[in-house]
This record gives sequence, structure tokens and C-alpha cells, in this order.
Amino acid sequence: MKIRIQVVVEAENGEPEKVDEIARLERGALRPESLGLTLAEAKVLLHGMQQAVVTGQIVEYLEKFKTCPDCGAHRTRKGQHPLVYRTLFGKLNLVSPRLYDCPCQNHGRHSSSPLAELLSTHCAPELLYLETRFASLMSYGLSVELLTEVLPIAEEISSTSVRRHLQRVAERIEGELGEEQFQFIEGCPSDWAKQPPPGPPLTVGLDGGYVHASDQKSKAEGWFEVIAGKSVQTEGGAKVFAFVNKYDTKPKRRLYEVLKSQGLQMNQQVVFLSDGGDTVRDLQHYLSPEAEHLLDWFHISMRLTVMRQMIKGMTAELKPGDKYPETATPLADLVREFRIYIGANQAFIPNYGDRYRHDETISTAFVESTVNYVVSKRFVKKQQMRWTQRGAHLLLQIRVQVLNDDLRKTFARWFPGMRAEEPAALKEAA
Repeated sequence: MKIRIQVVVEAENGEPEKVDEIARLERGALRPESLGLTLAEAKVLLHGMQQAVVTGQIVEYLEKFKTCPDCGAHRTRKGQHPLVYRTLFGKLNLVSPRLYDCPCQNHGRHSSSPLAELLSTHCAPELLYLETRFASLMSYGLSVELLTEVLPIAEEISSTSVRRHLQRVAERIEGELGEEQFQFIEGCPSDWAKQPPPGPPLTVGLDGGYVHASDQKSKAEGWFEVIAGKSVQTEGGAKVFAFVNKYDTKPKRRLYEVLKSQGLQMNQQVVFLSDGGDTVRDLQHYLSPEAEHLLDWFHISMRLTVMRQMIKGMTAELKPGDKYPETATPLADLVREFRIYIGANQAFIPNYGDRYRHDETISTAFVESTVNYVVSKRFVKKQQMRWTQRGAHLLLQIRVQVLNDDLRKTFARWFPGMRAEEPAALKEAA
């Protein structure tokens, strides 16, 4: 059996149809491996279809620039230059003409390249989306291997270009973030009383993780802190957020925008739970007038557990008449540190027993898993890379967009021709 696959382009200006043959296939006796298309054949087919479709689109697009829009005079060509444009289905080598403006425009001998202005990024939005999406879920190298394995892009992308594209997307997202403010409480109590009944309470957990630093001077300085959090609606979904503590200049704005995306009103209750550290304690203040700030029971219990285990070890070592073992000094240090810790956070310590009996949250255990899958899975576990603070921060912004199912919506807002919803297969892959 012989198969010819053609693309037929119908012009809107009445010109004859253009037929391009893009592939020929032959099939003999039916075998499981020859049923339908192979991956290699599909790549060739898609690349050929892409080339035929793009050629027709470019010709049609440039046709409207050949004459002056005001007087209809023919525009003269200054020259042309090659333009490389990368798509999901292969690299396209295009010709970009440069045209002089019409004399009636009074621009002198000014010229422009319409195609170069349209394709300024030299990378198709769909390819840019897939690069950034997969690079947020796995290493840059594995992302390149995956894309080149399933798409007809050969070896035309590299881990360096994927990282560069991801960072540009992240910088664009960062550029859309509003300015940082000391407080985000808006209006006055009389205004809040007039608002519609608020939605269910929001519970926000904050915790920190650590990432290998690329510019370490010693083993003690080989890490930097990443703050990660999760905002959970009593009835509904949850959203995560993360940032590099010493790099980010808008941490409070970042958290506020997450709460705002979940419908935060000034008369809505918000419960913040954290480990009591200065970083997260300052972050959560002045975001909502109905906010309640609590010290996480999990971090208290962990400190108590460590001291309890040390006491058990001391008791096992003691014999009648023995003096305290040397481990007593570290224990005393821990007790003193615990006293300071409790004193600094005493305003945030509730009646844990009462909250627990009323089925209210007392622990950020749910955030422990957030730190794991937002930070550790990509930056630490089995990932031997060392990171700059900027590189880690920008990657985190893409990663949280992917985990929150927001990245596709962001691209659809930038490029209205893209579908806002991801295909089901991509959602399952995440």
C-alpha cells in the first residue's frame, strides 16, 4: 500500500488552490509495529505540515504590507534578511523583507521589517510554554530530552536556551506584580461592614526550606533559605507560593496577590500559622484586619521531642552517685533557647487543646508537604545542581504557577490565540 499525504491551501483572494505533497508512506504486510504512523514518520509529517501552513501564512501576512495603507502606492524593498523561528514542529528558516515607508508618510527613508516585528521573540508561544512548564517540573536537561524525543525539533533546543526562556517568562510575570507595601489593609471598619458576606476562612501556612548555593564560600554558607507557603480555603482549593527570602523584594505583595486570587475580602477571616521566625512573622502582618496569627504547634512539639530524647539518654547513662553527663550542657542550651523562643512568640500561642477539640488547625504539617513538592523535589532531592538566588527565585515563580494551574492561563492572557485550558494529558503529566 502506498500513501501520499498532501496539504491543500485555499487562498481567500480567488487564486488557485496550492497543493503541497509533504510525505509518502509505504506499507507491506500488516504488523503491530507498522500499524498507523511511527513516531519518526509523525515527526516528518508534522514538520512538513508546519512548513506548508507557515509558508501560506507568511505570504498572506506580507501581502498587505506591499502597498501603502493611505495612498495605495507600491512600497519599495530595501533588502531582506533570514529569520529563524522555532516552533513545536521544527525550526523554520524564514525570509524577512525590509520595506521603505511610502513618501506620503513623511518619514524620510525610514524602513521596517513587518515579519521581524511580529516574530520578535523567535520562539512560538506553545513551545515557550512547554519548555517553561516541563523545566519547572524536572531538570533543564531532562526537559530537553523529553521535548526532543516526542516533538520534531531535533536537537534545536538546549538546556541553556530552556533556562534562558524560563527566566524571561518568570521576569515577565514578576514585572506584572504590583509594588510592595507595608500594609494591604484597605478602607475602614465601616466600609468592611458594608461588604457582602465573606467566603469561608482561609488558612495560610508558612515554612522554610534550604537550597544549595552556587557561590558558597564554605560549607556553612552553602545554603540559602526559600520560604514556601500554602493558602487553603475551607471550602475549595488551595494555592501555593514561594520565594527566595534574601532575593525577593516583594514578599508581602506576593502573598497578598495569592489571597486576593482566592477572593479575599477585608471582612474575611484568615488564620496564619508559622514557625515563629522573624521572616515569616513579619510577612503575614497587615494583610487583613481579620487575621489571626498563631505559632505552629508542630515546631513547638519538635523542640520538646528533642529535649525529651536528650533527657531519656541522660537517664540511661546515670548511675547512683553519678554526676550529670556532659550532655547536660547542650540540654541546658536547648532549654534556654526554647525559653527565648516561647517568650518571643507568646502573643501567638493559643489554647491548642481548645482549638484541637473544636477541629481547628493548630499545625503547619500540611505545609511540610508543600515545602517538599514545591522546593525539595525540584531543587534538592536527586538534583545535584547548585543555584544562584536569582535563578532559584525565578524558577520558583514558574513552578508555583504550574502547581496552581495558572501558567496556561497566563500564556493565554499574553497570547489570546492560545487556549486558556490545558489539554487533559498535560494536566495528568503534572
